[in-house]
Parts: sequence; structure tokens; C-alpha cells
Amino acid sequence: MKYIDEFRDGKLARALARTIAREVRPDGSYRLMEFCGGHTHAISRYGLEDLLPPQVRMIHGPGCPVCVLPIGRTDSAIELALKPGVILCTYADTMRIPASGGLSLFKAKAQGADVRMVYSSTDALRIAQDEPQREVVFFAIGFETTTPPTAVVIKQAAALGLTNFSVYCNHVLTPAAMVHLMELSAAGGADSVRIDGFVGPSHVSTIIGSEPYEKFAACYRKPVVIAGFEPLDVMQSILMLVRQINQGRAEVENQFIRAVTREGNRKAQRLTDEVFELRAAFDWRGLGEVPHSALKIRAEFAAYDAERRFDIPYRQVPDPKVCECAAILRGQKHPSDCRVFGNACTPEQPIGACMVSSEGACAAFYTYGRFRSRTSS
Repeated sequence: MKYIDEFRDGKLARALARTIAREVRPDGSYRLMEFCGGHTHAISRYGLEDLLPPQVRMIHGPGCPVCVLPIGRTDSAIELALKPGVILCTYADTMRIPASGGLSLFKAKAQGADVRMVYSSTDALRIAQDEPQREVVFFAIGFETTTPPTAVVIKQAAALGLTNFSVYCNHVLTPAAMVHLMELSAAGGADSVRIDGFVGPSHVSTIIGSEPYEKFAACYRKPVVIAGFEPLDVMQSILMLVRQINQGRAEVENQFIRAVTREGNRKAQRLTDEVFELRAAFDWRGLGEVPHSALKIRAEFAAYDAERRFDIPYRQVPDPKVCECAAILRGQKHPSDCRVFGNACTPEQPIGACMVSSEGACAAFYTYGRFRSRTSS
């Protein structure tokens, strides 16, 4: 297939659905987690769950970097933005994340903070060059997909000798989160959820490749299929997972062969390794403290590390009790299980981060109306 509409062909989707229905075992149960928020939106937008047999259940995972950012990290960004002489630059979604005391970066801006929405990390670097008398901080967030561009601007700032530019680094790692979910599942506690296979993220995998998932699949005996974001990509990946589970296999398969390779983007990986190193642990909303799951700026580039420059303290802040965002991110609950979903919590007035982000599960179900049939059934 060459054109995008071919990946959205309804007849092909229904044919795949019939094949899946034939191949699932009548008494079987297939609990499949789509890790990435982009897949959650595709599933909801195109009504893919309605095409699946009852034996197949999709579980929505924590694959949204805005959603998994803990409140304490947003509080620190707001504290930075309110410092005199600071310009805080960040992406659009982070502007609306609810923080402590009813604040957000948008509301901090209304209070006089100089917060600027940017489309890329290079926009923040350009602002630092244009305003040399101000401290410019780039609030960096994202999985492995957005990490290389952050590394690029840090190297560029060093090459230019900029003294007024730094990065507040909040880049997190996908495989570590998948491992943590499996550890929670094995522990069998209140935070556990049964997962039989993973629809693996595609954009992340264009950078890291499929190889990092191989040890994960072998260790936890869970199949992983890396999938594109179009509806036929997702349906084909579900079929591939069903076949693996039926055959007792736990392998990494790559459905998204048009963009993902086993080795990934080696140049981007080298760039990331040059500028960043692993944190011992990082706090994730919904998952808690996850070992070796995030990056920090190496000592060689310490001059561009906002955490070092401004001595930013991190404080753990509990989520609002009324919000089920944490359980939704773990796959334990569905957005419609939250009592404030769709009434007190909407995209216009979000209470939790899952409703803020364009990749959040709650935003997906609210935007595409999939929750209506769920809550009425």
C-alpha cells in the first residue's frame, strides 16, 4: 500500500476482524495492551474495539509522556517560570497539565510568568539567541522519539557558547516502563493488571529499533508486535498477537516494517548517549518510582542542565483523589470508570493529565465519543 487512505480501508478492516474472530479460541482470553497513546486514539477514533470479538480486550497503557509526568515535576517547571528573568519554553500539551494549587503553566503565564509555547527545541534555542539578557529554559518532555532533538540543541548551545540556555530534562524510556508493568503484574498486588501481549510503539521504535524488546519478550514470555498508527496497522498487529498467543510464542514481531528496523536509528542513539545518561530512578504518574526509566544530562553538559543551574528540588505530590488517572495509566481502569470523566473533567476543564494530552486515553474516549456506548451498556 502506498497511500494513507489504503491504511483506512473499511472493507479490509472488517476482513481482518473476521480473521481475528475465526482464530481466537472460543474459551480464550486475550488481554492486549497498546502502550502508546497514538494507538489508543486510533482504536477509539476508528471504533476498532467494536470490530473485535469479545475474547479480545484492549488495555490502554501509559504511553503518553504528558500523562505520566508527575505533578511535582510540573510544579518545578512552574516555579522556574515564575523566577524573575526566566523565559520557560515548552510544547503545547504541557501548558495545560494540572499542578498543585489549581495552577498550570497557562495560569502561571496569566500571573505574569513568561511561558512560551514552541513547536520544536530549536525554537527555544533561537529565543535564547535573540534574548541574551534573559535565562531561557526549555522544558523537555517525551519518550525516545523527542530525545534526539533535545540532544541536538544542547550540543548547538555548547558550540555557540550560549550562557543563558538550559534544559529541564524529563525524557523517559519505554522499555523500562514495560518491564515495570510486568513486575507489577508478577507481584499480584493492588496495582497489578494481567497483560497477555503488547502492541508496541512505532515512533519510539524508529529510534531504538525492535531489538530492545527482545530481552523483555524472552524474560516475561509476552509477545510484542510493533505497530503503525493507522487502523489497519493496529488490526493486523492484533491478529499477529493472537496468533503468537495461540501458538505459545513470545517473540518480537515488526508490523511497521515501512519505518522500523531491528537496529533503529544508530545516529540518533549515539547522539542521545553522548548527551544523556540514565537516572537511577524516575517518578512516573501511575507507576511510581521506576528504576533506570529516564535520562539526565551528562556532567560534560552540566552548564545546560536547568536542574543543576537552578538547584530545582523535586517534591512528590499526590494525584487528586477524585481522579483515576493513575489507575488508567496502569491499565487497571477504563476512562469511563472515573466518576468525574466527561462531567467535572473534560478537555476544556481537565482534572487529570489523561484528559489534557492529545495522546491521553481520557481525551481519546471523550473526543471520539466511544465512552457513550460503554457507559450506557
